[in-house]
Amino acid sequence: MGVNRPAVDEARLRRLLGGADLAWLLDRVRRRLERGRPLSGAVSLAAPTPAQRAAAERLLGRAPGGGASLTVRLDAVDAVLRRSGISPEGLAAAAATLTGPVVPLEEARRTEERAWAQACTPLTLLARDEPLLADWAARSRDNGLVRRIAGTPEEAHALLGQASRVLRALPAEPARSLSVFAADTLGSAHALDDGTPLATIALSGIRALTGHPDGSGAAWRRAAWASAGLLRDDVSSTVLTLNLRGTPALDWMADGGEPCVLTLRQLAHRPPETAPAVVHICENPAVLAAAADRHGADSLPLVCLQGQPSAAALTLLTRLRGLGASFRYHGDFDWGGLRIATTLLRHVPWRPWRYTADDYRAAVAAADRVPPPLAGKPAPSPWDPDLSSALAEHGIRIEEEAVLDVLLADLR
Repeated sequence: MGVNRPAVDEARLRRLLGGADLAWLLDRVRRRLERGRPLSGAVSLAAPTPAQRAAAERLLGRAPGGGASLTVRLDAVDAVLRRSGISPEGLAAAAATLTGPVVPLEEARRTEERAWAQACTPLTLLARDEPLLADWAARSRDNGLVRRIAGTPEEAHALLGQASRVLRALPAEPARSLSVFAADTLGSAHALDDGTPLATIALSGIRALTGHPDGSGAAWRRAAWASAGLLRDDVSSTVLTLNLRGTPALDWMADGGEPCVLTLRQLAHRPPETAPAVVHICENPAVLAAAADRHGADSLPLVCLQGQPSAAALTLLTRLRGLGASFRYHGDFDWGGLRIATTLLRHVPWRPWRYTADDYRAAVAAADRVPPPLAGKPAPSPWDPDLSSALAEHGIRIEEEAVLDVLLADLR
């Protein structure tokens, strides 16, 4: 049989200790309890009002004092409450009655950490199923991103559940409208609008998923979405080509040996019907322009990424691969170039086109002037791991324009 605990006389307690003039004292008591400190010793209030001083003196039954500050011994308050029978268990029980249950800060912190860990469960499951996102998921948990975006663990759990659904469905192949994707995946065409917490965390995950570089601004966000196959529109995403055939427009441009800009809309409505056996791919427009100038209609078919592969470029290359084409790729010998190449490799297979460690070393040896130094964070080169090591060893970048004559000879 349980023991009945002595009851607090709440009405008398509120008259004695619950007034506004003693709120400062209750606040000090509560803070001590939260920190696990004993309710003993003195607490002081600087520059008390006459009403605060009078309330403290009535509580303790002592004559009014003077001085610049007001000091109250907690042991004395505890004794008054026990002796009067107002709170037989003393000051701690009285504070809990007047201000609510007291949870020690350490326990509160542990409870909050458990709640945040539970909120991040969707990230944990996503990292388990999508290895490319494992490092990003860990960083998002540890660097405070989730807590900054979501105010509470409950909000975070809902947000991360939605973000997980988005990232599991990416990259979108073929490319799709962002608003249509949002409506199908999340039930609202505006769920991924700019500025929403969900769009912020989804774009962060997309960078990890596609290798899209960091940045800001409307143009960067449009490109980041497009790197995962999600488009604000179907005409701003383009790809630059030379001497591809398979549609009347492509055939006409190839007959003249002129570069052709294809939009995603064109590729969706009138994709090429034929493909060459081999398509060369470069990173920079200068290579394609030079091939058109030197070889014209006699140049081998060439596709230019113009940086990170756009949705239009990936749609075109996926189409050509389905028609039987294989790819040879060349890019800048720098960390950014390696990232672009790795991103492309995630989407379509390719073999290096003078883009190995041996080719880099040969270009370094042949340079007629000192090339610029490498900058940025190192990146791997999965098609030739020695290439990344060679870049780190020499510490200089070789742009495609520096080896243009060699590349153009291959395209003859």
